[in-house]
Amino acid sequence: MALGVVALILALLLVALAAFPWGVFRETIARRLGDSVGRPVTIASVERTDAFSFTPTVRIRDVTVPQPQGVPGDALARIAETRVTFSAWAVLRGKFRPLAIDASGVRLALVRDAQGNRNWTRKAPGEGGGGGLTGLRNLTLRDVTVDYRDDKRKRRFRVALTSDATNGLRIAGTGTVRDTPVRVTASAPAIGTGQGKPWPFEALIDGPALRFAARGTMDRPLDTRHMTLAIDTRADDLKLIDAIVEAGLFGTQSVALKAQARRDGDDWDLTGLTGTIGASRIEGRVRVVKREGRTRLDGAVDARNFAFDDLASDEGKAKAAALRREIGPRVVPNTRINIAKIDKTDGSIDLRIHSFAGETGKAIRGLRGTLAIDRQLLTLTGLRIDLARGTLSGAMRVDQRHGADMPNVTLNLRLADSSIDALANDGTIDGRLDGRVTLTGRGNTIREAVANGSGRIGLIARDGSLPQKLAAMMGFDVAGALLANEDERAGLRCMALGLSLRSGVGSADPLLIDTTRSQARGTGNVRFPQETIAFTFTGAPKTSGAIRLPGSATVHGTISSPQVTVPEETKSIGNVLKGLGRAITGKDGPRPGDADCAALSRRVLE
Repeated sequence: MALGVVALILALLLVALAAFPWGVFRETIARRLGDSVGRPVTIASVERTDAFSFTPTVRIRDVTVPQPQGVPGDALARIAETRVTFSAWAVLRGKFRPLAIDASGVRLALVRDAQGNRNWTRKAPGEGGGGGLTGLRNLTLRDVTVDYRDDKRKRRFRVALTSDATNGLRIAGTGTVRDTPVRVTASAPAIGTGQGKPWPFEALIDGPALRFAARGTMDRPLDTRHMTLAIDTRADDLKLIDAIVEAGLFGTQSVALKAQARRDGDDWDLTGLTGTIGASRIEGRVRVVKREGRTRLDGAVDARNFAFDDLASDEGKAKAAALRREIGPRVVPNTRINIAKIDKTDGSIDLRIHSFAGETGKAIRGLRGTLAIDRQLLTLTGLRIDLARGTLSGAMRVDQRHGADMPNVTLNLRLADSSIDALANDGTIDGRLDGRVTLTGRGNTIREAVANGSGRIGLIARDGSLPQKLAAMMGFDVAGALLANEDERAGLRCMALGLSLRSGVGSADPLLIDTTRSQARGTGNVRFPQETIAFTFTGAPKTSGAIRLPGSATVHGTISSPQVTVPEETKSIGNVLKGLGRAITGKDGPRPGDADCAALSRRVLE
């Protein structure tokens, strides 16, 4: 008897569920939708269209979702009519997953503002989404238009959507990406054909300055969070591609890239990346993992025929050229290193450049290093630059943690086994060249950090040669300079420069040039960022029979364009005669001995 009563009650419950008048939930549905977008939603009617089923269909008419305050337009969404089929059993478990949707007369106006806030959801920018319709078995769309405006990435599209069992899903429309016009298309088979198997799709954004094509498969229909795809893109500027992929990329020369990608939830694997940026050829891979509002990038990039100018847009190159015209050439690069906007990205990228293009390729043969960032602490470690002769190695640290407006930069670089001729490339003076830079300073660019920096810069050239006439002039030997053969060369024993840098002013300590014929010592400084030189030299000949000219010489101008000045009184006939008289009487001063080049080398390279 009891079992019969229980069975009867269960049967009555099943009948009630199968015949439930779902229209009574109109206000509940409107309230739930309103809660999800943070604004009141109005629904004219909700009515059941079938009489008895555990997968009922309800017809929803005249849905209006208003725009949030401050967004133009009166409605985020207007939907004339939607028929939704769903599982009553799922609703009993507290889940609503539509099995079929038939919508018509739909107008959507989606907006993301410059801060990344989206008008269609209350989720914070960067929170995951997608995949909410992955259980859908049938989708029918008629007269559906979507207006999408993204002020953060400067893109805007107006597209029409259609979907049915015969033609599948189709998207077509036009728009702009960073003010350049594009055409937008996408297609996929009917939702019903993809149940239980991968669902292929194609998408294309195409215009005169940008083409972004994706072809792949989703694990299930409309499951954009689990898919594999091939990407083929080209653009006039990498920033145009960044407006689509949102990876924080920078302006460059024209780009053509291909890659394979796999997405699983919030994680992306990008492999087989190949293509060109300008004339530079690149290959690489990267894994993107998003957790708790942060993004981690780990990968590797290889490049060949690389040109630094390819990493600047035409606008950036024009600005750099204008700056060079205004202030003249500079040795210290003006590379921007402020990472204030990279506040939610961590990771590590291995960099390797196998060859350089143009004039750079004559001096630099290769580069490698690891670029890592951890909560706005950026490091470049394992740096090795292979020069035409020698290497430049070391590390760099850019620390902009704790909300600092300007990063603190630390440089530790060592030049080894290079030569003067390999860098100057004029053949006048040659010799092995070694160097060391250790400094710390604050700045938005490397140039600015050096200008504000303190530390040590040292250069030592050894075991080289120079024109004998020049060596004589360094010793203020007027006879040797006048009588020297143009083809004769003297030995360069060592040339040492140590700069003690304080707030961008490098004081010479030491400054000495020691040749087989003469020795010159200097005092003075170099000022950054102007890179102006102010050195005063005095010298003496080492050889007997020299006529030593009393006085001094100055070196001024800039590092890129130094100028030597000998005061007129030093070059006067009187001083020449005075030097001649001292040479005859043997009172022209002591001859300098050879400098301790090994000790000088240790001193400037410490």
